[in-house]
Amino acid sequence: MAHGKRFRKQIDKVQRERAYPPAEAIALIKETASANFDETVELHVLLGVNVRHAEEQLRGTLALPHGLGKDVTVAVFAQGQQARDAEAAGADHVGGDDLAKKVEEGWTDFDVAISTPQMMGTVGKLGRVLGPQGKMPNPKVGTVTDDIEKAVSESKAGKVEYRTDRQAIVHMSIGKASLEPDKLLENFNAVMEEIVRAKPSASKGRYIVSCTVTTTMGPGIRVDASKIGDRDEAVASQSAGEPVTA
Repeated sequence: MAHGKRFRKQIDKVQRERAYPPAEAIALIKETASANFDETVELHVLLGVNVRHAEEQLRGTLALPHGLGKDVTVAVFAQGQQARDAEAAGADHVGGDDLAKKVEEGWTDFDVAISTPQMMGTVGKLGRVLGPQGKMPNPKVGTVTDDIEKAVSESKAGKVEYRTDRQAIVHMSIGKASLEPDKLLENFNAVMEEIVRAKPSASKGRYIVSCTVTTTMGPGIRVDASKIGDRDEAVASQSAGEPVTA
């Protein structure tokens, strides 16, 4: 695949075969984010699990210490008092059958979908639209609940869902490139520590096979997952405006 001059300039800053300590990788991310918009910082973790076995699949939620660095748009499927509770908690889109019809027609301009149990008979029919985007409400991750206010508040504060895909990879957003390096690092560490904590007991052998961070338009940067939680001088140097030597 051919890349433009901007991408080639950024990839030259990265040692492709090197696994960087987390803080150094985050500092390098700040250097390689050069698009004319605030790029999303992505984390991709390949796990040594067999996702064909249900007991080795990962799925859960966690609250990022510093959120995603953006406003999270929340859609709530609810009626009556629960719909009013959702609006009071700050939900961006609230509705019942009308909202479901809008989604069925292809509208998905939101980050998180929450539903009351009573609405799941209707929302369950939206799996074709919401499922592939990872937005289908699920009681296991707290997005099907009667406590609508709590669910909306947590989502707006930066609660995110993680899960393994068919290739046993966890894909996560950990913030925006404009976030300070130390905040991005804390978000990264929070996700990695949660993934380690959630290791299935049935998983054998090497658990974290590879770990990569990248921005929306930038090159991938391999991370040394054995150093999760480390804080080295790279972040401090980047915060002070000093370049990171790749």
